[in-house]
Amino acid sequence: MRLSIIILAAFVLLLSGCISYPENKQPSNVAEEEKLSIKEEAVKECIKLCKSAIASGIDLSNGPCLSDNNPEWQIEDWVCDVAHWPRKEVDNLAKNQCNEFREGRAKHFVEVDEECRPIRAI
Repeated sequence: MRLSIIILAAFVLLLSGCISYPENKQPSNVAEEEKLSIKEEAVKECIKLCKSAIASGIDLSNGPCLSDNNPEWQIEDWVCDVAHWPRKEVDNLAKNQCNEFREGRAKHFVEVDEECRPIRAI
């Protein structure tokens, strides 16, 4: 009987150690965490750039690239583009994409609609 209690107690201790998680657990891949924060920053900055364009009276109906040749855009390897929502086939044409993305100088993009709402960030 005593042996059964000891085995049960050991089992409970082992099991509790297997399913508990430390409060401040560090991610196993810090690079993934950085990518997420860069992505979030790119979305935030693209929305900001879009709102600034609207305030300046820029027409967004033709889906301009807001980051091309724009000194306010400081997110390396990302571009900020306006697209239609719902998306139209014209949004997929290479000639309507940001130059830096089309030429391979940027690998990621944020798309916002004409009202600066995020569509996607890849």
